[in-house]
Amino acid sequence: MSPNKRNSIKNILKVSALTPWLVLLGPSELAFGATLLGVRVWPADDYTRVTLESDEQLQVTQQLLKDPSRLVVDIQGLDLSSKIKDIVAKVKNDDPFIAGVRVGQYQPKIVRLVFDLKEEVLPQVFALEPAGSYQFRLVMDLYPQNPPDAMTVFLQKNLKREEEDPIAAIAKKNLEQIPPTPNKNTSPIIASKKFSRIITIALDPGHGGEDPGAIGARGSKEKDVVLAIAQRLQAQLAGLSEFRILMTRDSDFFVPLGVRVQKARKVQADLFISIHADAFVLPTAKGASVFALSQQGATSTTARWMANKENSADLIGGLNIKNKNAEVAKVLLDMATTAQIKDSLKFGNAVIKEISGFANLHSKSVEQASFAVLKAPDIPSILVETAFISNPDEELKLLDETYQNQISSAITKGIFQYLEKNPPIVRQS
Repeated sequence: MSPNKRNSIKNILKVSALTPWLVLLGPSELAFGATLLGVRVWPADDYTRVTLESDEQLQVTQQLLKDPSRLVVDIQGLDLSSKIKDIVAKVKNDDPFIAGVRVGQYQPKIVRLVFDLKEEVLPQVFALEPAGSYQFRLVMDLYPQNPPDAMTVFLQKNLKREEEDPIAAIAKKNLEQIPPTPNKNTSPIIASKKFSRIITIALDPGHGGEDPGAIGARGSKEKDVVLAIAQRLQAQLAGLSEFRILMTRDSDFFVPLGVRVQKARKVQADLFISIHADAFVLPTAKGASVFALSQQGATSTTARWMANKENSADLIGGLNIKNKNAEVAKVLLDMATTAQIKDSLKFGNAVIKEISGFANLHSKSVEQASFAVLKAPDIPSILVETAFISNPDEELKLLDETYQNQISSAITKGIFQYLEKNPPIVRQS
């Protein structure tokens, strides 16, 4: 029960003790029930998330039914309302897993949700305590019972992408602006055999879904800005025959930090780039930054602050800790090797050198801190803070297509600079 409701009951009981004619409230009248604050649906190829936010924790029971496949969720302490009915309209026809949803008052103070499913799922239904700007949340994650092979999906997406991607035109325009690589006769735009094999790049747009990331003064959300930048970078790299690109998320949904690392490892990524546009306690903070992992503490107070903030993404986004996949948990605990950190610093230096050609830098060197998303022990990994969204001037830059093109082009050139000096080894079949 929320504090306001509890105080109201106390006040009523105090008055009743002084006023004999006042009828005391019985148990049914005291059970106010929870107030639903919001209903959100986040569909993605990986899974669909449904979130109910309320002023009190909701208690539920669930059951999976077959022929046809359905998930039945009974929510206790809730009355049928227009807010809960919103879920029907929020489930779209193109949702990968939910065909539709039905809502009804199953019993007094019990609302029943019936999810009609497109395929068999493994549901994770769990509660979250208040975090960030959210109050209590009930989360229903619907994962496919038979997920496709990650490498197969990755290869199929890369083969289809050039024909289907709406940013293809932007890619061609951007790539023409990338100058030739120093001391080379050809530009990196031209398909060539510079490397002994195709390079796999993992692009990681930060935050997403329930986790908006930092929010600018104009209301811009970090999750939207970094996805736009990552898509431009994806378009640039996908136009080159040397690369295959993995996006840890390609739309607006939440991905836990460990899963981002796991995705990159499953496709044997050669490089990992996490893209952010963070906020700081002071709105005057400005400039782009590049970070690598540290095993021995942060290189600055700002780096430590940013790492702690980014590492809280799982708390905000909503991670089901009780059922966390064992492999994901292991990735979170793995400490990167000394060689990985050394390579990450080289990679970061190549990128920050290119960014410095057009943008302000918050730090002129690669900083280090214990970012959970950089802990792949076998993949050189960097985190690029493209600018401070908390700075009003930089928020405008982050929303500007020209700046987005510049930052993605700088990262592309940094990738080439690093790989030319540190070519990938030939993998054993």
